[in-house]
Amino acid sequence: MSRFFENKKVLIIGGTGTIGQSLLAAILKDNPQVVRILSRDEFKQFEMQQQYRDYPNIRYLIGDVRDYERVKRAMQDIDYVFHCAAMKHVPSCEYNPFEAVQTNILGTQNVIQASIDCGVSKTVFTSTDKAIAPTNTYGASKLMAERLISAAQYYGSSSKTIFSAVRFGNVMGSRGSVIPLFQQQIREQGRITVTNNEMSRFMMTKHEATELTIQAMKLSQGGEVFVLKMPVIQLRDLAECVIEETVKGTGAKPSSIRIEEIGLRPGEKMYEELMTEEEAAHAIELDKMFVILNQFVSQPQYTGGKPAAVQSYSSHNQTCLSKTQVRQMLLDNELIAAKRTARFSIVENI
Repeated sequence: MSRFFENKKVLIIGGTGTIGQSLLAAILKDNPQVVRILSRDEFKQFEMQQQYRDYPNIRYLIGDVRDYERVKRAMQDIDYVFHCAAMKHVPSCEYNPFEAVQTNILGTQNVIQASIDCGVSKTVFTSTDKAIAPTNTYGASKLMAERLISAAQYYGSSSKTIFSAVRFGNVMGSRGSVIPLFQQQIREQGRITVTNNEMSRFMMTKHEATELTIQAMKLSQGGEVFVLKMPVIQLRDLAECVIEETVKGTGAKPSSIRIEEIGLRPGEKMYEELMTEEEAAHAIELDKMFVILNQFVSQPQYTGGKPAAVQSYSSHNQTCLSKTQVRQMLLDNELIAAKRTARFSIVENI
């Protein structure tokens, strides 16, 4: 399976986002024939062009996943498609629900139809743990998109395209993630705001998210959902670690930074779920991931796989990492950029 993308044509939809950029860096190592980046972010594409100016095999396409004809044109002669475009911010989706529907649901259907029409070999869709028992528009729209991907495998059975999905937890250090927000609040306000200290989340690094997505592309046989086995972090431990590491060398004491609880936002949950008990009943467990099989197509075989334990995989019933482990995870992945040279002016005034 080495050099899987060598001489292949790849399309990354939403390619200027955190995962899209990480996928691009990984795929380029295999010397693909071409990688097309489709996104509506003109400035991010400009930045990527500067970063990868020595790579003549990258094409930059402006377009929106909501526009079927644009997606179809971008997909001409493509072998593999990564669908990473989405509205991801919970409050934005909650207050603009039909916009989320148009991007996350109708946009995914556009990707599915274009994949079939263009004869793509494989298409991988990036989903979220918030799609499980959703309480918000974002999760509900991603659940519907997952269902569309699964259904595409059997209603598009006359085509050669293989569809699959990956289910992410919170990607640490991604654009809009909580860690850089915490650090900004510390520097500018001398405090951080959290929804609830007891909240827990499944966490994964950008590298893990990228590897899971590429493994799904390599391993998928038809309609599966791939779920990485992820550690659980409690929000209080994460907040305290970010504070302690951020103030090092600044003259400020960690105790001077307040942690202020503001309560759950509309549609937000205390705990997240990776896989329901019903899904676990027809899932395969591998060394580093679970594979939820498509019930409507023939069951694929996975070397080394065994039936998953039939239980709900919730952040509420999993053991959280210790605070020491959380800190090490942040440091190992260079997720805390501490300011070591100057005091925080706002902290000095507290």
